[in-house]
Amino acid sequence: MPAPKITRAVNHPAEGFHPVAVPGAPGRPVRVYLPTDYQPKYAYPLVVLFHAEGECEEHAARLVPQLSRRNYIVLCLRGSVKLGARSDGRPAFGWGDGAPDRGTKAALAFVMKHFSVHADRVFLVGVGEGSTAAYRLGLEMGDRVAGVVALNGRLPKGRVRANKLRVLIGHGTANPVVPVAEARRAATALTRAGATVRVTRYAASHRAHPDMLGDANRWIMAQVMGKLVSSGQ
Repeated sequence: MPAPKITRAVNHPAEGFHPVAVPGAPGRPVRVYLPTDYQPKYAYPLVVLFHAEGECEEHAARLVPQLSRRNYIVLCLRGSVKLGARSDGRPAFGWGDGAPDRGTKAALAFVMKHFSVHADRVFLVGVGEGSTAAYRLGLEMGDRVAGVVALNGRLPKGRVRANKLRVLIGHGTANPVVPVAEARRAATALTRAGATVRVTRYAASHRAHPDMLGDANRWIMAQVMGKLVSSGQ
């Protein structure tokens, strides 16, 4: 079934997943999740999900129920690099060097414009290789991002200018793809650059464990509540 036109998702918002074709990003469809009991006039936090290497936006969407069905609008992205087909026949994508690309930025801008998003509560969540893409975009956007969650991923190499970025790092101690030492390296580099970092280790491998997503939900909500207190709302 072809994806519905953008106007359908925007003009008739309902909870659940909406396939969206973003103008200016051909071949990069995304899925937008509207939470349970979605209220169009309430400004929701936005979670941007970057899938792992070899996956697509549908795999990112599968993580949403483990994160939260109620707390956020969620943007599930498709990687910018085509990797062929998976063994199950689904298309596979990656993020290349992780540099923020036009399609990712266009999708973020579109969702923030057309859905009820709180502009100061944008959180980037990456899994595996997607963590590198989330880090890069978060470091580029600076104080326009409320926080970055990196699960089983690597911090990009090179100079880090984190300023006051808030970061949650979740890593499996039995990860054979990205050693847990990478989590320690990222935390050290980010802290030295001025970021506030929390690291949590899990008895897990390279996949996003449900406990990681549960902790990510609690950490994101803590940041949201902290903003509410500090802003006097």
